[in-house]
Amino acid sequence: MASKTDPGWLTVDGVRLEILERGQGRPILWLHGEEGLDPGAEFLEMLAAHGRVLAPSHPGFGRSPDARTVDTVDDLAYLYLDLLTARELRDAVVIGSSLGGWVAAEMAVKSTERLRGLVLVAPLGIKVGDRETRDIPDIFALPPAEVLRLQYRDPDRAAIDPSKLTDDQLTVIARNREATALYAWEPYFHNPKLRQRLHRIRVPTLLLWGVDDQFVTAAHYGAAYRDAIPGARLETIDRAGHFPHLEQPAALVESVRAFLGERQP
Repeated sequence: MASKTDPGWLTVDGVRLEILERGQGRPILWLHGEEGLDPGAEFLEMLAAHGRVLAPSHPGFGRSPDARTVDTVDDLAYLYLDLLTARELRDAVVIGSSLGGWVAAEMAVKSTERLRGLVLVAPLGIKVGDRETRDIPDIFALPPAEVLRLQYRDPDRAAIDPSKLTDDQLTVIARNREATALYAWEPYFHNPKLRQRLHRIRVPTLLLWGVDDQFVTAAHYGAAYRDAIPGARLETIDRAGHFPHLEQPAALVESVRAFLGERQP
């Protein structure tokens, strides 16, 4: 018998996706970041108390097969817009973290027809500094311990002991890293034209940032995102780094709950 944390499967435009679905009510599309989707993550259960959560693994991540037609963030954005159409979902709230936040922003730039709101959790995807300045640390070049230090308030919570993982878990980690490189390698974690297009987002938008995020900071990177999206609001979450949904799940879900509550019909 499958447990409630076991994902199911969905096919959109010929692309097969591993997907977790929980809860009832307004549709909430969760787009994970480069860390991949953990079906047992505490925040997913909390989020499902406020709507019908759909959480797919992007092609190449988790157990979702690679897709011949999907190899850019642009492709992912269109894929998830098509998912909303295929499932006949309207007034959806799209929530994306890091890489997933970039995908969510690209979706909203293209079309907000089926969107009621947008929550971007420390999204990547834009260029803030000049061409000689690296906005986003190179996760492929830095030592893993340094990447964790930049991304987590408590790096120990994210440290991995490979000897304690199953072969399946190790395969997922390797696939997640490979897929991240596919989508974000060149240009590195951004679309040079996205920032100038963010003015097209015409739905209520909330930006959430961990106070201790040293990977991309709220004061610099977050403020640039906020200023580019009409009416966007930027809020910070204490005692959290780049992935506040993992370090402070209750605080993140409370911010989302307040955002959703403000915009109920």
